[in-house]
Amino acid sequence: MEHYRNLNGNSGVLAYEFGAGSITVEFKDRSLYLYNYAKTGQQNVERMKALAEAGSGLNSFISKTVRNAYAAKLR
Repeated sequence: MEHYRNLNGNSGVLAYEFGAGSITVEFKDRSLYLYNYAKTGQQNVERMKALAEAGSGLNSFISKTVRNAYAAKLR
């Protein structure tokens, strides 16, 4: 997994990993969630990937837009 840069310094996201049509996000509480095109939507997943690479805004986007639209809780 890639370490999330957390440029604002207050994110709940720790790390992320891209898959084909998906993103897996690890939060600071060590929970791990899979978001994919089928459940979360292609546009949302691609936005999450862009925010992850930018190192800013991912946690906020998840909490405000995606909420519980994850494909699986992995941990």
